Amino acid sequence: MVESGLSLMTDLEKMTFKRLSLVAILTGVLALAIYVHPAFAGAAEGLEIIGQPKNWAFGFQPHASPVKLQMEEFHNHLLVPIITGTSLFVLALLIWVVVRYNRHVNPNPSRTTHNTMLEVVWTVVPVIILVLLIVPSMKLLYTADRTQNAEMTLNIKGYQWYWGYEYPDHGGVNFLANLVSEEDLKKNNDPRPRLLATDNPIVLPVDTNIRLLITAADVLHAFAVPAFGVKLDAVPGHTNETWVRIDKEGTYYGQCSELCGANHGFMPIEVNAVSKERFAQWIHAQGGKMPEEIAAEKRAATPAVDKAAGTNLLEPVKNAGEAHAAGTADPTANAKSDKKDAVEGAAKDAAKKKAGAK
Repeated sequence: MVESGLSLMTDLEKMTFKRLSLVAILTGVLALAIYVHPAFAGAAEGLEIIGQPKNWAFGFQPHASPVKLQMEEFHNHLLVPIITGTSLFVLALLIWVVVRYNRHVNPNPSRTTHNTMLEVVWTVVPVIILVLLIVPSMKLLYTADRTQNAEMTLNIKGYQWYWGYEYPDHGGVNFLANLVSEEDLKKNNDPRPRLLATDNPIVLPVDTNIRLLITAADVLHAFAVPAFGVKLDAVPGHTNETWVRIDKEGTYYGQCSELCGANHGFMPIEVNAVSKERFAQWIHAQGGKMPEEIAAEKRAATPAVDKAAGTNLLEPVKNAGEAHAAGTADPTANAKSDKKDAVEGAAKDAAKKKAGAK
């Protein structure tokens, strides 16, 4: 009975070892595939950039901005090798312990409790890994924070449960964007994806540094568009800033990424990235104006204002000059007039005195 029990335990240990070995092999193959093959990272060369989730895809959506490209490089070229190497190393240690120190191979286990060199190594090595990570990660955070050379601004405000947008540099164009229901999509034969399409998509120009100012009107929200590498909280009473520069024309989707109430999952973001020419046409269609047009109007209005102001300033001087000219045009005539007035005044005084004497 005891021998059969031991035999069963031995068989179970062999099966466990085989399973662990198979898991280790599959894990290594999958990790290598994700790291090497671009399809697993969600970025296949030559495909049209459409920023939306794909069925059975691994990794990130295709990048559509310089910041997202840096994020992918940081992930694929630094994080994945470190994570994969660490995971395989720990898995190898576990397998080695199972094989080398099971009770059949090593019936008398060591009672060692401390090893100074081992403890130093497992403290120093993680510190070195963190130092290697902190420099590129801080550089990436600084790059994604804001742009010093913004060419336009988009104000974004989160509501329960929709988004509001404003273009302050383009005559104050503004609108609200709500989810398009699945029924409406089917009724209109709209090919856009369910739960992501909106009735008023954002329209932005490509190859433009765009400042994003994000806030909320009621509760916490989060504006997130994965293809841009943008994900930032929208906080009531506070404005957060980030930026984006879209590389390619196309349609990109995102969603609110902060639990904000009952309809949190029905608060999509749709962005149409177009050429600068088409963006100008869209702005005009919305009743807005391009910044250069607004600047030209201001320049045209400024000389007229200055001219009017200059005329008003010169008016008192002109009046004073006319008065002075009137007073000094003929000094002889002025003297004669003064003498005549004096004679007439003396005559009147003499007449009054004579009438009083009588």
